[in-house]
Amino acid sequence: MPHASAADGTRIAFDLRGAGPPLVLLAGQANNHHWWDRVRGDFDASYTTIAVDFRGTGESDTPDVPYSTRGFADDVRAVLDELGVDRADVYGTSMGGRVAQWLAIDHPHRVRALVLGCTSPGGPRSVERDQSVRRALAVDQPAAVRSALLDLMYTPGWLAAQPGPVTTLGDPAMPPFARARHLAASGQHDAWDSLPRITAPTLVIHGTDDRLNPVANAHLLMERIPDATLLLIPGARHAYFDEFREIAGPRVLSFLAQAGPAGVTAPTGRDADQARGASPHCRPGHEPAARR
Repeated sequence: MPHASAADGTRIAFDLRGAGPPLVLLAGQANNHHWWDRVRGDFDASYTTIAVDFRGTGESDTPDVPYSTRGFADDVRAVLDELGVDRADVYGTSMGGRVAQWLAIDHPHRVRALVLGCTSPGGPRSVERDQSVRRALAVDQPAAVRSALLDLMYTPGWLAAQPGPVTTLGDPAMPPFARARHLAASGQHDAWDSLPRITAPTLVIHGTDDRLNPVANAHLLMERIPDATLLLIPGARHAYFDEFREIAGPRVLSFLAQAGPAGVTAPTGRDADQARGASPHCRPGHEPAARR
């Protein structure tokens, strides 16, 4: 996988697929770009999707230093810089939605349209998961934690009908210290005071039966972000984007299309392996990469 260099020299891996204007895909806590595997094809026909491995996951470096959602957002900006992308649409889910908030707050000129899925504003005003969920995820029994996660992510009926594999339960190759760093970064997120600064058109999506990140947080985000639109998916749990892809995918694509003309720079840097020739929106000095 190609890499970008973050401000501190950490290598941030990313995966490119599809063709068209750029759409950044940001996964949940302690997950890599494979989080999107089952649904990514829904977007590849219309977009060049850029799925990022947060530091500590996938093929990115794993420094043993404090992580933060705001720092992850700066890492995403480094990926956009590496690709020569001035502006992109951004779709973040769970912790990735928290990262996407900071990207839109701190770098508003880089985000054309924003989709925040199954996420929260963080801080003391957000609605926390209940204690039974916390206890189920804190036991020192990997099989029990996996079972609890599956139940929080998907409905029993869907799980019974799906042979797998499921790619939303965490990066199995992450070292324990990196998992702890991700947990701390997500838990310390607090964008409440800054959310009104988001200027990008924003769609907030949430499943009504999400216990991992209660649906009340979607209402809070809609209230805090100017002119945000809210989509609730009845019966969906945390992984609404996967189990309810027939609803979520088209609604996201429709929202992005209605946000206006793309007007964004297609990936053209040296690592843009999937770029499809010259773009009228290329940044001066960036030549289209050859296909391999």
